[in-house]
Amino acid sequence: MIVQKRREYPIGVGGEVVTLYQKYATPNPNNGRPRGFPTPSERVELYSASFAKAGYAPLSELGVCGSTELRNEIIYNDLKFSFMHDTAPVASMMLAMNVLVVHPASSVRSVPELIAAAKANPDAMTVASAGVGSTSHVFWELFRSMTGTRMLHVPYRGGAPALTDLLAQQVQVYFATPADTMEYIKAGRLRALAVTGATRAQALPDVPTIGEFVPGYEAVGWLGVVAPKDTPAAIIEMLNNAINAGLADPKIKQTIADWGETVFASSPAEFGKFLTAEHEKWGKVIRAANIKL
Repeated sequence: MIVQKRREYPIGVGGEVVTLYQKYATPNPNNGRPRGFPTPSERVELYSASFAKAGYAPLSELGVCGSTELRNEIIYNDLKFSFMHDTAPVASMMLAMNVLVVHPASSVRSVPELIAAAKANPDAMTVASAGVGSTSHVFWELFRSMTGTRMLHVPYRGGAPALTDLLAQQVQVYFATPADTMEYIKAGRLRALAVTGATRAQALPDVPTIGEFVPGYEAVGWLGVVAPKDTPAAIIEMLNNAINAGLADPKIKQTIADWGETVFASSPAEFGKFLTAEHEKWGKVIRAANIKL
């Protein structure tokens, strides 16, 4: 048992979820930019505190996770932990599309032009990523496989150095996060060619989806909560209801939309089906690209 329920269920968890997102939507006093999402360790700490306040023991084993954890199971061969088999889905929280960007000095102004340029000179163009097996890497690999294009992949140790080199024109293409690039796009320092989601981003309504030019292309990251696989269904249901209550707050929805992302609330069963589909989809992409670590 990861939680010990007291006599009644105080409805404080939803408010704590709201507080978490409000905290990380607050501008950083050093640069005025949103702080972005908490780190994995901060997520666990914040959620543990949230549920403790709501009448439960600290949830040291409750995990706020994302698409990285799902991909790692496929990329790494020596993991002793199986994300898909050793966890139980509790609640999805949000979907996060990326944005395909180039430097404004680039002659490429659209997805069709990018495809044409890459096909005309295979491996001549450079595409940055936040690292081998990262979201930006696999999103590019899906694009490459669906368009028949070839570029030189340049993996970095994180998104920050990749973005820095794109701004300095050391690399030419990057599947970046909206949170990292929004201010540069709006300031004209980056050119957004398309977003990777199925629909256009509310924060970038004039930027098309890749799927408008490459039918069937859709690539999104996600954030959700899982628990150990033997967690009682009744507890998972209560946690799901509390998290969904927090995500229903209009301020949270707008904040996440401003980041170019979308609230994704679901039942535990729906989240489980989503995870299964994502595991199958990205497993094919990763194995086809022979991505291993």
